[in-house]
Amino acid sequence: MNERVRAVLRAAQPPPRRFAPGALAGFGTAASAIALLAASAWLIARAAEQPPLLYLSAAVVAVRAFALGRGTFRYLERLAGHDAALGQLAIVRAGLIRDIVPLAPDGLGRARRGAMLSSLVDDVDELQNLPLRVVQPLAVAGLASIATVVFVAFVSWPAALVLAACLAGALALAVGVGWWAGARAERAVAPLRAEVADALLDLLTSLDVLVAFGAVDAAHGRIRTADERLRRAVVRRGVAQGLTAGAVSLVAGIASLAALVVAAPGVAGGTLSGPGLAVVVLLPMAVFEIFGPVPLALASWRQVRSAAERVAETVPDAIPEGLPRDEPAATGVAPTLGAGLELRGLGARWPRRGAASADPGRLDDVTLSIGAGERVLVTGPSGAGKTTLAHVLVRFLDYTGSYRIGGVEVRELSGDDLRRTVGLCEQQPYLFDESLRQNLLFARDTASDADLEAVLERVGLGAWAAERGGLDTPLGDRGALVSGGQAQRISLARALLHDFPVLVLDEPTAGVDPAASDALLADLLGAIDAQRAVVLISHVDVPADLVDRTLRLANGRLAG
Repeated sequence: MNERVRAVLRAAQPPPRRFAPGALAGFGTAASAIALLAASAWLIARAAEQPPLLYLSAAVVAVRAFALGRGTFRYLERLAGHDAALGQLAIVRAGLIRDIVPLAPDGLGRARRGAMLSSLVDDVDELQNLPLRVVQPLAVAGLASIATVVFVAFVSWPAALVLAACLAGALALAVGVGWWAGARAERAVAPLRAEVADALLDLLTSLDVLVAFGAVDAAHGRIRTADERLRRAVVRRGVAQGLTAGAVSLVAGIASLAALVVAAPGVAGGTLSGPGLAVVVLLPMAVFEIFGPVPLALASWRQVRSAAERVAETVPDAIPEGLPRDEPAATGVAPTLGAGLELRGLGARWPRRGAASADPGRLDDVTLSIGAGERVLVTGPSGAGKTTLAHVLVRFLDYTGSYRIGGVEVRELSGDDLRRTVGLCEQQPYLFDESLRQNLLFARDTASDADLEAVLERVGLGAWAAERGGLDTPLGDRGALVSGGQAQRISLARALLHDFPVLVLDEPTAGVDPAASDALLADLLGAIDAQRAVVLISHVDVPADLVDRTLRLANGRLAG
């Protein structure tokens, strides 16, 4: 187990101050249950001897007290234990999101969406079982078992030895049988859940393409196969847990019989009373009831550890090469554009890529100046590094060389601050499954409806929005109810609302019919104020009158 996994597990365990009340209440529940059975056994056996009622009154009161105490402690155990575990779970999830944010978006591009969702939801939820189903049950069972053995030793030391041996044997069985029968299945459950989630996401997000190519049945088959593998793993896990519980129950019965065998001679010899014999014979039943969750705790530990390993894999120990690191804290102040952007000998590469010079996603020795109000077209074949340049300009990717804005080196700025000045309209803009109003408001939440309608007019969507129901028009999941050109116009409207001094348009006509691409570009660029600097990235030709100059990227270098 590496240090990263240990750190995840330490983060999932509540601090002692918050964990102790639930654990102590759990011990109170166990002690009350064991004491209740002991007091009841003694009371029944002693009553059979028909002593004066006075000799039984204390035991009667004790039985009632232990019965009430068991319920009260159980309530306090659930209340305190879950409060501590769920509170710590919120801290873990917030910390995971905080660790993922520096990786987004370019450090997460190769992560499977289903696996990422599984890590953020299922695996993090699994971590709450560390205090609730692993540490607390083991601690309670251990303390209760030791206390019971000590108590039985005062009544009959041979019975105490038998009980201790049976508890040790039950623990060995729980570890051995559980590991032999279910360890592999327990480790496989969460990855198989991620596989099912991947298959479902692929089907739901690509249903139109699958229907068009007649591949829906194949996608269904992938889901069925993944679900069947998950079902088998869950069944194997359940069988393993049942076998382990059965083995422990068998040992519990053996413990009571063995206690009867070794303690009975004491009654004949006068060293043990009849009620005492009833206590030492029946107490193993109570303590093994408390010991019962131990096999489940060991199984939960294997699942928790596997979940911690996957969470640790989701967030690496260090930010990968190619992503910004050690950024200054955000100030909330946008850097001034001044004379514009200036790149000198700039290089960049995507994270986790090799060092080969043929890497199509890299930039090498790029020198470029973009003045305020200037419109520059960057063109070139697919894989030439155009999107890499766009992501460097908004500081999604790190760089070598120099990149200055208004004369200030960008490394000296927070990425959040830089993105107040330089905005990106991506090739495939993300639209939320909300109304048109909500998709615009997150760019400037103080905007009025009149502001939103005005910016829609600027990008050529005023009439379209009015026909569709105005600002309440639904856009669908990931913009399913709008065309590619409309999505680009909405994306530009958001950028205009945010009022970026520099706009980077990455392949704005990629999802548009070629016959309409020039008209869309003309509309998009016409909606942008003349004082804004624009970097237009396109692999297709653009009318010369729409831009001030054209640069060509090839193999990560500017060719002109």
